Amino acid sequence: MKSSSDISNPLVDRAYRKYRESVYRYILRKLECEADSEDLTQDTFLRLLDYDRMLREDTVCHFIFTIARNLVNDWLRRRYKREEITSCLMEGIPVSVCDTESKVVAGDLARLEMRRVERLPARCRAVYALHRFEEMTADEIAARMNLSKRTVEGHILLGRRQVREFMKQCI
Repeated sequence: MKSSSDISNPLVDRAYRKYRESVYRYILRKLECEADSEDLTQDTFLRLLDYDRMLREDTVCHFIFTIARNLVNDWLRRRYKREEITSCLMEGIPVSVCDTESKVVAGDLARLEMRRVERLPARCRAVYALHRFEEMTADEIAARMNLSKRTVEGHILLGRRQVREFMKQCI
């Protein structure tokens, strides 16, 4: 994991300042949800940091929007799958995602996520849980926990990254 001193990249810093608002508006048009758009905007620039050695001034804008588009597509795919599962459970109509095996896999994944969440630092765990399981926004969490919004966003991103890496290893 990179420390905060490793994360400083002048090109990424300039790109963030220049394109952050455009990326946010692009994502907001697709998702129509401010909180999720904020999250995906932050994730876009975090992903950009993973490619900092390959970035060039003349291509960084295209790269940013490619990352944003991919994140939006993944988010929408997950949302539609959740809606399909919810619809299936609510209507009781048997479809392929409602079979016993799918329910077992979903339960296993939820337990794996909780196992990793329990190992997060206390404050990060609390922020992540409020955001992920209670669907609170960064502003709501900041107000509840008396933290700055930036601190909350940092904890959410750290928690997501660690849970995501853990889940990748498990799958």
